[in-house]
Amino acid sequence: MTVETSPPRTARRLVSVSPSVLGLTPFALYVLLFLAIPTVLAVLSGLFDAQGHFTLANVAALFAPDILKTFASSFWVSAVTAVVGAVVGALVCYALLGMNPQGALRSMVDSAASVLAQFGGVMLAFAFIATIGIQGFVTVFLRGLGIDIFSNGVWLYQVPGLLLPYIYFQVPLMIITFMPALEGLKPQWAEANATLGGTRLTYWVRIAGPVLAPSFLGSLLLLFANAFSSYATAAALISQGAQIVPLQIRAALISETVLGRSNMAGALALGMIVIMVVLMWGYSALQSRTTRWQQ
Repeated sequence: MTVETSPPRTARRLVSVSPSVLGLTPFALYVLLFLAIPTVLAVLSGLFDAQGHFTLANVAALFAPDILKTFASSFWVSAVTAVVGAVVGALVCYALLGMNPQGALRSMVDSAASVLAQFGGVMLAFAFIATIGIQGFVTVFLRGLGIDIFSNGVWLYQVPGLLLPYIYFQVPLMIITFMPALEGLKPQWAEANATLGGTRLTYWVRIAGPVLAPSFLGSLLLLFANAFSSYATAAALISQGAQIVPLQIRAALISETVLGRSNMAGALALGMIVIMVVLMWGYSALQSRTTRWQQ
């Protein structure tokens, strides 16, 4: 007589979970190799000096006036572009709400927003240089009309010049992130408001506004983080000086004179990571509140 023996419990568990584990393995390896390990190495490098000795001097240098000024410039650019992008993007979403979701115009706007939200870096910088640079075709055309947009200085290659390129990709990103929340408003809420004698104003102020507020603020934080961490567009436009934090990190890595410490780049990266963690925590908390009424 043969006795059938069942496989050990541990072996059955491995067999049952192995497909999902295998599916996540490539992504987990990607995050580990190209995000987690470089981040840890960058942060740890800020805790050592050029001779490899542990020091907190690099971290303390984050509070130097010139570094604080750099962080303030990054905050200013990120805040302005995030607010403008969020307001303009929300208005575009409101306009799209009245269109046929399956219509050609709505599909074209959705597709354009998806593409333009990723259109950044050197290509975007070149587009603005060719358009409104010193010899851009719009600049030359306006100069022929007696209008000099650079009469007070070449602002395009300074921190204020980052506002237009950043807003260019912030508005499409807002459309992508905020439109699903706006589409999630239930028609029954508007009908109940009308049945109780409410107006369109009371609907947006007392119902839709409070419901959409967490999603709007979450999208605003996402836009701020997107601008705060952008590098390629700023690097292509601003070739001299380190006026925002990503450019300050570049200067610390490749310059032999800036601050005299190449490991300062690690301390600057640590400062950016702390800010990004706070922003992502706030975004996650607001998204959790948003999903409550969407379920």
